[in-house]
Amino acid sequence: MKITTEALKQKIGQFFFPAVFINDTEENIQETERLIKEHNIGGLTFFHSRASAATNYESKKKVVFNDDSYEKIKVLIARYQKAASTPLLISIDAEWGLAMRIEKTPQYPYAITLGALPESKSNLVYEVGKQIGLDLKAAGIQYNLSPLADINNNPNNPVIGYRSFGENKEKVADFSIEYLKGMSEVGVLGCLKHFPGHGNTNVDSHLGLPVLKETLEELMENELYPFIKGIENNVDSIMIGHLAVPSLNDGKDTSATLSKAVIQDLLRDKLGYDGLVISDALNMHSVSKLYETKGHLEWEAFNAGNDVLCFAENVPEGIQEILKNASPERIEESFNRIIKAKEKAGILSGNTTASGELNFEKTAALNLEIAQNVITKIIDNSSTELAFASQKNNKLAKLSLYKNTENSFFKTLSTKLPSPEFAFENLEDSDSTTIKKELENFETIILSLFVPKAKPMNNFEIDNEVLKLLSDLLETKKCIVYVFGNPYVLPIIPNLKKASGLFQAYQDFEEFQKTAGIQFLENFITSGTLPVNIDIQ
Repeated sequence: MKITTEALKQKIGQFFFPAVFINDTEENIQETERLIKEHNIGGLTFFHSRASAATNYESKKKVVFNDDSYEKIKVLIARYQKAASTPLLISIDAEWGLAMRIEKTPQYPYAITLGALPESKSNLVYEVGKQIGLDLKAAGIQYNLSPLADINNNPNNPVIGYRSFGENKEKVADFSIEYLKGMSEVGVLGCLKHFPGHGNTNVDSHLGLPVLKETLEELMENELYPFIKGIENNVDSIMIGHLAVPSLNDGKDTSATLSKAVIQDLLRDKLGYDGLVISDALNMHSVSKLYETKGHLEWEAFNAGNDVLCFAENVPEGIQEILKNASPERIEESFNRIIKAKEKAGILSGNTTASGELNFEKTAALNLEIAQNVITKIIDNSSTELAFASQKNNKLAKLSLYKNTENSFFKTLSTKLPSPEFAFENLEDSDSTTIKKELENFETIILSLFVPKAKPMNNFEIDNEVLKLLSDLLETKKCIVYVFGNPYVLPIIPNLKKASGLFQAYQDFEEFQKTAGIQFLENFITSGTLPVNIDIQ
């Protein structure tokens, strides 16, 4: 029986997951409804707003915050599902929870923080996956484009860094699988990304094309290891990264997203993966600027072996190109994979409504337990005793960098260790020279550095005068340093080796600040380990 062109077009529509924005205009929303009705698209990928989406986030467009984004997304999802004749698979990037995209929703620690957990506490990663899954279901989302299976073995990586579980391939594999299992338990689909491994790159693929120099043997030994483990554990989907691997492409710098050699030959044939393959966002500059003809990029991505075309910007044209060029068998293959994923997510029976409530108390309890197991002691020359002895002699001060003195870390310390407190909040309101002068008569300083940004660009947004202040204090005082932020910040702090105490606390969440304070006062043994190798100056 020959399938009609119209029926084929309906099936091809399922491959398209255009981007949608929570904070969008009514005109844009109606345009999406039209796309759903006319082209039977398979799903949607949610972003906060146009200013924050994929390639736009490096621009200077201001991201406007909206307190009601969470309520908005629930209403929008219900609206879009209503417009669909085939239930939509709703997806979002929620690596560290809905908070990655939606304000005022539960936030969990970054992957690099979870990577500091001892292997024996991998159940906490499972719990994070489970809670994130429940939060997504509460919003009406069935598909989380997470976690990263990238092995973070390049400290200069501008885009992976804190989003990876670290540089130990076994731990990255184990923790990725735990996170996926947690989500799966509550019926949310997961995704390992960015195949064949985005860790050892120093270009941001939102803006350019990173090139991996490794041979297939080297990739099999390291980068591919977590993906292979994921395949053995029946991962729901794998996202292909926008990165070139010349050794797999006859020496050519073809993006993996557009490479049959990477998707068909390596992932499908060699590694035996038959699950859902999703492209990374097709609006990212490493691929979006390659083809002038609308729909050509979508066809090339599909032809390379992707089943789902994420952030496809040319839906009608892309459908026509695939219809014109693809075999009915190939269309059927991808269609069946998408339908299978929708069946697993339980939406084909029409059960697409949001279920459950956000549980901030549960999130806080989980974050507290993680904090108690990740704080990492890097240098400790009896720093607790030193602080108490200095305090007795009125020689102890506290200095907070990038938060005021009302922070929970200082409040916790002050219960047993009161001392004068100072703060550098920002260049406009604070002066490092004045602070240095005020600290002259103190011998011991407890320094809390609240790292302004998680990404390494511009030294994590730490001002040069703050680095100079840190350098001078470490040179001249007994400094006990607590770092609330990405551990990759450590090598940029001059003289850090001279610290009397150095503790990595990873997140600035209340639970982490309080735990760090209690741990210091009680001199508890810390069980966290740095998830990446770091050279301290």
